[in-house]
Amino acid sequence: MKPGIFDPTRRELLAGLGAGLSAGLGASAAGLITGGAGPLVTAQLALQARPATLALRPGQPPTSIWELAAVSHIGDVRLRRGDRCEVVFRNDLPVPLAPVWYGLSGGAPADPLRGRAPAPPAAVETSIISIPNAGTLLADFRLFEDGLKQPARPLPIIAAETGPVAVDRDEVLLIEEWRLQPDSTAVPPGQDPKDAKPLYTINGQTSFELSALAGQRLRLRIINGSQRSVLAIKLENHEVNVMALDGQPAEPFPARNGALVLAPGARADAFVDTATSAAFLLHDGKEARKVGQLTVSGTLERRVPLLPPQPLPANDLPEKLDLKGALRFDVALGAADAGWIRPASFSTASTAAFRAKAGRTVVLALKNAAPATTVFHLHGQPFRLLDKLDDGWKPYWLDTLAIEPGQTQRIAFAATSPGRWLIESVATDWAAPRLVRWYGVE
Repeated sequence: MKPGIFDPTRRELLAGLGAGLSAGLGASAAGLITGGAGPLVTAQLALQARPATLALRPGQPPTSIWELAAVSHIGDVRLRRGDRCEVVFRNDLPVPLAPVWYGLSGGAPADPLRGRAPAPPAAVETSIISIPNAGTLLADFRLFEDGLKQPARPLPIIAAETGPVAVDRDEVLLIEEWRLQPDSTAVPPGQDPKDAKPLYTINGQTSFELSALAGQRLRLRIINGSQRSVLAIKLENHEVNVMALDGQPAEPFPARNGALVLAPGARADAFVDTATSAAFLLHDGKEARKVGQLTVSGTLERRVPLLPPQPLPANDLPEKLDLKGALRFDVALGAADAGWIRPASFSTASTAAFRAKAGRTVVLALKNAAPATTVFHLHGQPFRLLDKLDDGWKPYWLDTLAIEPGQTQRIAFAATSPGRWLIESVATDWAAPRLVRWYGVE
C-alpha cells in the first residue's frame, strides 16, 4: 500500500464478575504469587464477554452491542513486559466465545481454533499468558464473528516497557467502525449491511476530544479496531512521529502529512508534541470526516527543551534475517482451492499452509488475486515487509498487512515460536467472510 494519505481509491473491578469469581481468582493467584505450585504470577486480569450499548446517534435509542470488557481494571488495561498474567474469562453472552490476542507473539494460550475450545455461555475459564514484549496489544472475538448476534467491541491492552519512556502522557485511541441501519441497530461484520450506513468512533465516542497543554509530548496508541476497513487518521497541523507498529518498536520516522494508514487490527504508537488545537480526520478511502479534536490550552513550562524522539526499547527481535537461506512459500490469499476456510469449520486436521523448523527464516509471497484489498494477519510471530527487490526490509515489524488487488507482497519472519499458528485473510468488504488456515513451527 502506498504511504500516501486520503487517496479515495485505497483503501468493575473483579467484583463485577461476582463474589465467586473474585474469590476464585484471588485464591488461585495467591497460591501462585506466594510460591505455590506453578511459576510465579505477577499480574491478574479479569475479562468478561457481555452485552452493552453505545450512543451512536443523537436523539435515538442507544445501539445494542457486545463487548470484551476488563472488569478488573478502571481505565486502560496496563500490564508490563515480563509479566506472567493469570486471566479469568467469563462468558455472559449466549454463544461460545474466547478472547483472541493480537500482538502477543508466542505468549498467548492456544488459539481457540487450534485445540482450546471456546467458553460456553455462563462459563468461567482461567489461563496463564506470558508478556514477552512491550507494545500495544488487542484482544477480541473476531474469529467468532460467524456466530455473533451483535458487533463486538475489542479490548486494547498495553504491555508497558520495564523502563521509563520520555513522554508526558500515554493515551489509547481505539477507532471502531459500525454499520447502522435506520433504526440504529448495528449489523455485525460478515453480514450484508444492505442500507446500513458507516459510522466511526474513537474510544466509543462519535465526537472524541483530547485535552492537552501546549508543549506536551503525547504517546498516542492508535488502533484500527474496525473489522474490515483500511483507515487513515490524521492530526492536522502536527508532526506525527511513528515509534512502533503492531506492538513492535520501529526506527522513528515521520508519518507522511501527519497521517497514519492502518489495516483492520493494526496498531501504531506515535509521538506528538502538542502545539495548537487541531482536528482528528479519518478517511475510509471514500471521504474524509472529522472524528475528534485535540484541544490545547495553556502551556507546559519546561526547564529543559524536548529532545527529538528516541527509539523505544527493543523487544529482542533478531536484527537480521537470513533471506538467502530462507524457506520460501507462496500463499494465495482467500483462494477457495488453497485451503482457506471459515473459522466455524476450521480444524488443524486440514492441510497446513506451510511448515518450518524452529530457528529458520521464512519468506512468504502473499498474492491477492481478489478484486478488493485483502488483509492478512499472521499469528505467532511478527514479520518484516520486504523491499520489492527482496534484498532488504522496511525498518519496522508488523503482524497485519493490507494487500491491494492483483498485488503480491513478500514478508519474512524468524520462526522462533514453536506450535501450530493461525493465519487470517479477509477482504475489505463488510459482508466478506473471515477465512483462516494454519502453519506449523516444529
